[in-house]
Amino acid sequence: MNNTALELIQGAFPGAACEAVIDSVVITVQPAEVEKTLSRLKNEPSLDFGLLLDVTAIDYLDYPTKQEARFCVVYTLRSWAKNLVVQVRIPVADPEVGIPTATHLWESANWGERETFDQYGIHFQGHPDLRRILNHWQFEGHPLRKDYVIDHRQVCYESDSLEKEIKARLALKGVDDATMKDINTEIMFLNIGPAHPATHGAIRILTALDGETVVANVNEIGYLHRGFEKTAEQRTYNQVIPLTDRLNYCSSMMNNVAYAKAVESWLGIEITDRAKFMRVILSEFYRALDHLVCLAALFVDMGGLTNYWYLYNEKESAYDLISRLTGARLTSSFTRIGGMYRDFYEGWETDLENQLQAIEKGVQDSLGLVAKNRIVHDRSQGICVLPGDRALQYGFTGPNLRASGVEFDLRKDSPYYNYDAFDFSVPVGSNGDLYDRIMVRFEEIFQSISIVRQAMKMIPKGPVNVADNQVCLPPKAEVYDNIEGLASHFKLVFEGVQTPAGEWYDSFEAANGELGFHFVSDGSGQPYKCKVRPPCFYTMGGFHEMVEGEMIADAVINLSSINIIGGELDR
Repeated sequence: MNNTALELIQGAFPGAACEAVIDSVVITVQPAEVEKTLSRLKNEPSLDFGLLLDVTAIDYLDYPTKQEARFCVVYTLRSWAKNLVVQVRIPVADPEVGIPTATHLWESANWGERETFDQYGIHFQGHPDLRRILNHWQFEGHPLRKDYVIDHRQVCYESDSLEKEIKARLALKGVDDATMKDINTEIMFLNIGPAHPATHGAIRILTALDGETVVANVNEIGYLHRGFEKTAEQRTYNQVIPLTDRLNYCSSMMNNVAYAKAVESWLGIEITDRAKFMRVILSEFYRALDHLVCLAALFVDMGGLTNYWYLYNEKESAYDLISRLTGARLTSSFTRIGGMYRDFYEGWETDLENQLQAIEKGVQDSLGLVAKNRIVHDRSQGICVLPGDRALQYGFTGPNLRASGVEFDLRKDSPYYNYDAFDFSVPVGSNGDLYDRIMVRFEEIFQSISIVRQAMKMIPKGPVNVADNQVCLPPKAEVYDNIEGLASHFKLVFEGVQTPAGEWYDSFEAANGELGFHFVSDGSGQPYKCKVRPPCFYTMGGFHEMVEGEMIADAVINLSSINIIGGELDR
């Protein structure tokens, strides 16, 4: 696929520096060419890179190889119809001057560029709202610059009023004081969160209300930002794995697998067949569990508490099985670069099948309450609609994008781990409303259970780790009995898996959508840079458009329906 993409990009930009890296193409352009390059990539039908996945930057201050400039901005784009990925790299000579914004091309560039400004201090000329997003508004400096001291903590002493932002949003909607006087009403400003059960985490939703109707909305995130990417720079590749558990903690194993897959893709490692099937079984099981949590919380917000017990009881009972499989309940850290921590225990198939049957019963019981329920239909059909073209504009992926009618799933369109050998369907909605987002997740649970059962029948015997002592820890017998095994053990523990110098992007179909990892390696056992492309982040970036014009109670349910997970959102 990368050769096809390389030929396509080279033909479109004959004078630019292009190279194929794993399954993507990297094109380097100068700041003066940014706008024209990005516009062509998006708007030309032969290219059609309509999905801006991520925006980030790289600080080469300590990089061993000399670069054109200290900073470099990277836009990661996907042509979902052609399933091609291109990364546009722009060297930045002066971060204060920066580069032109891409917000007029993609709505997702708004939050992506804000994060890059926040973390690296790079300005984007013409950005409509360039301010901090993950770090608080009183924060000084830019933490992902290499000269920022990792333990330099900064306390926020005063909350941000967001008055300027909400009034700007009102003005954009054509609402001002004169308008409100004409219709003889007043705007009321209401905060939901960050300390509120309806926000499912620490998110601040500031609304401007006309009665109970949301006229304008702005959101503040970052309350759970723990500095994943800065911390990862101080850890070996395997030591980062426990940090990934804390991203989407409702489906923690999927983060493990996505991260390990990304590192292995750069190393050119083909994990064993048994490890592949183990990862598929665990990933799909966790996908079902993630959707159980999402739907259970949604129905509580809608007032259907009984559904919560039908759905969440099965999620809770699954922890007992997970603890037997992996040794831990919530954050298992079960994956390793090159394979798995250990094999499944004897008799796991029976226990897993019993759990799958319990989940099916719980979901069917819940569907029996809601599928033909007039209240559920009235509260969800035609509410908080986001059409497919707008969902793509905001960088939606996964079930939220598919609910808007866009049939794209990495497991089908860019299969890995033998997904092309499994018989399963990709549920797609038609309206992009609350109802579609609910029902797509219900159906995905059944499809994931089907995949797990197929994989259980197909899983082969054999080792769970590659036979390479430079990647995986050698067997204990080798460590105890010969010096080579002992040396390999010590080098892996203390120095980590050595990756070749370079930069790459790899992605995975997680429960909330495309979970991507953008790495920069300096050739050592620690990532020089590890950037997460979190699906929640860009989904939340479109929240305001979904709720404006809707009732305040619908906004609460909508937050549940898009399944915002604080750890993944803020990192």
